[in-house]
Amino acid sequence: MQNALSNEERKFLSLLSRDYPTVVRAASEVISLEAQLKLPKGTEMYMSDIHGEDEAFSHILNNASGVIKEKIDAAIGETTDKERRDNIATLIYYPKLKLARIKRNEPDMEKWYRDTLYRLIDVCRHVCSKNTRAAVHKAIPREYKFVIDELLHAHFEDHNKEQYYHQIIEAIVTMGQADDFIEAISLVIKRLAVHKLHIIGDIFDRGSRADIIMDKLMTHHAVDIQWGNHDMLWMCGATGSPLGVASVIRICARYNNLDALEEGYGINLRPLAAFAEKTYTYNSCFKPKGNNTGSNDDEVSVAKIHKAISVIMYKLEIQVIERNPCFDMDDRKMLMNIDYDRGTIAVDGKEYRLRDTDFPTVDKDNPAKLTSEEIEVLQQLVQGFLHSEKLQAHTRFLYSHGSAYKIENGFLMYHGCIPLNSDGTMREVTLGGKTLKGKALMDHIDKMCRIRYFDEPDSIMKRVGQDILWYLWCGKNSPMFGRAKMATFENVYIGDKELSVEAEDNYYLHMEDSKAADAILEDFGLECERCRIINGHVPVKVSKGENPIKADGKIIVIDGGFSRAYHAKTGIAGYTMVYTSKGVYLRAHQPFTSVKDVVYKNSDIESKVEVFDMMKNRVLVESTDEGNVIREKIDDLKMLINAYRQGIIKQRRNDN
Repeated sequence: MQNALSNEERKFLSLLSRDYPTVVRAASEVISLEAQLKLPKGTEMYMSDIHGEDEAFSHILNNASGVIKEKIDAAIGETTDKERRDNIATLIYYPKLKLARIKRNEPDMEKWYRDTLYRLIDVCRHVCSKNTRAAVHKAIPREYKFVIDELLHAHFEDHNKEQYYHQIIEAIVTMGQADDFIEAISLVIKRLAVHKLHIIGDIFDRGSRADIIMDKLMTHHAVDIQWGNHDMLWMCGATGSPLGVASVIRICARYNNLDALEEGYGINLRPLAAFAEKTYTYNSCFKPKGNNTGSNDDEVSVAKIHKAISVIMYKLEIQVIERNPCFDMDDRKMLMNIDYDRGTIAVDGKEYRLRDTDFPTVDKDNPAKLTSEEIEVLQQLVQGFLHSEKLQAHTRFLYSHGSAYKIENGFLMYHGCIPLNSDGTMREVTLGGKTLKGKALMDHIDKMCRIRYFDEPDSIMKRVGQDILWYLWCGKNSPMFGRAKMATFENVYIGDKELSVEAEDNYYLHMEDSKAADAILEDFGLECERCRIINGHVPVKVSKGENPIKADGKIIVIDGGFSRAYHAKTGIAGYTMVYTSKGVYLRAHQPFTSVKDVVYKNSDIESKVEVFDMMKNRVLVESTDEGNVIREKIDDLKMLINAYRQGIIKQRRNDN
């Protein structure tokens, strides 16, 4: 072996020896890792198109898309009635709120504490059964590590220790620590119920508090994100792109979610509001969507902000499109197609009358030119985005935990589409000086997004990167967008339903074509029978009979309308997918009402469960990508052990 090792292998083993300095330490780790391979695979949960709906997202995170109730039923179903099990579930979801509710109605809290603690320990033990003791130990809050670890591995039938275990429970209650202990063990249950969380894009926009969702994702133990087009837009804004900033604000105004910027990210919109109030009159076509305006004055104010930022955005779009001819978006230079004297616009060779003809800041001869006041307001807004510590932290997290696509356990996950030709073959797209398709295109996009975010401020390449991020948000060949146009102008200024239709990429016309799906999977290196594409972006219209399982099961679309804005169209309030060691399940959720309803009425989100793929044999860790990583580490450790035994690498102390 001494001669067989390369210099690189010697260096690697020397580094590895720092963590495993002796044969005993390395061999012990091999034994542990080989045992891990025989554990059932951890539960994975898939969500998409959350769109700022923080309460619904938080609840599904708390109930693990129904997994926690299943664990409760399995652990204590035979000994506990449904009402008590529902109470236990709500207690795990919202321990502080539920405890406050119970204390107002429970006559004997000490007895309730004892009974509940035993049940929670049983549930937690069941949840922990698919995890190593080290993983469980890591999930336990530091101040309760000893107590919870002891109780989880207790054998109450062991009469020698029976009084010992019961005394721990008694001490928790009599010392007034029951509330804190319940919160701690509930946290352990929620952490370990879901091994990994996959977010298939579009965390931002429409709903009010995407920042709360991002805060929760940043504290999650294992999460990955596949960027959606709405995420790309916020990433664009976070770079200080004037067009990205204007586009983000326009959507927030359109959906009356300016609080997402002001309260969520501390961005000052007062200069914009003052400019809008001074410059524009109210027009109902800019009325915000939703019923959250609060008063007529609020509605008028938001509508004026919506109009002011929209005009700025349309000017900036012309500038970006003109300096990027490869975007092929000349048809979106809307302000250049207006006849300002007649109050009409030409679209696709046809003339339409505008619903609003008041353009006090637009130069007819140079529609893309910003006024000095618009420039001043825009500069202040850009600085607000650049100096929002929370927004910048969230953006860095999107980069560190996100990607254009992800492959894991035979599943190819991406938000939008892989651009296709009309015959179902993959279409070439020119972007950033390269013409690519399929996996090569997605890899190129991923690389460009990362490099450009970290370019020097005010550099040409930084501006190029900002433009590309914006293009990925709404460009007609963007895999994240997957439509021919973003019809914001038509929706507001023209109001023609036919013009407002955003034609979808050919990908969506071939979603039932298993051959097209197989070709995509093969291009990404996936050819196994159970390989799947997990997709978001386009809501599944369940109310019209649409099925989320497409292309003979090769494509699963998990966007069922999480956003309230889509509930009427889809008939449900979103899908989640759960992949356990026993199979793959789709859950169609009804709208979330409120945390208060859950706490007071135990009214969990109603969900319809569809078994998509039941496994004949339970899937073990050894059959997963995680298992492959573990086997590689085992091989490395065995190589280190051999190197120790042959004296190639020196142990750091005597191996006894």
